[in-house]
Parts: sequence; C-alpha cells; structure tokens
Amino acid sequence: MARDYDKEYAASRRPDRRKDNIERKRARRLMIKEKGAAALKGKEVDHIKMLATGGSNARSNLTILSRKANRSKQPKRK
Repeated sequence: MARDYDKEYAASRRPDRRKDNIERKRARRLMIKEKGAAALKGKEVDHIKMLATGGSNARSNLTILSRKANRSKQPKRK
C-alpha cells in the first residue's frame, strides 16, 4: 500500500500536532545550546514524560538517547 503523503501533510498541520512539533524543536535547540551539536549527532532528545501524555519541555524532563533507544520506548502508533 502506498503512503498517502497528502493525508500525512494535512494531519501534520493540525493545531495540536503543530504545537507539539514546535515544542520538540524547542527542546532540541535547548539541548544543543547546553551540550553542543556534537553531543547530539546521531542522537535524539527524549522527553522522559511524553508531550502527548502531559510532559513538558522543562530541562528536568529531557534526556539524550540514541535513535534506537528512543524509538523503542515509544508506544506503537496506529
């Protein structure tokens, strides 16, 4: 089955998803400023308590993980 990119794009523009995306980018910029870009190369900023479940971008809720480790702790999306 082919991906429906138009549907994915439309979903990404929903106000709640846009807000989460902006918050994730803000968290990454914060970690780059604190740790440096080299420390994040090939890594992801992880929200210990996910934004979708009420987590915040407070520094105490952020950590750096490998992509594999971060993705393995995420709930499976439908």
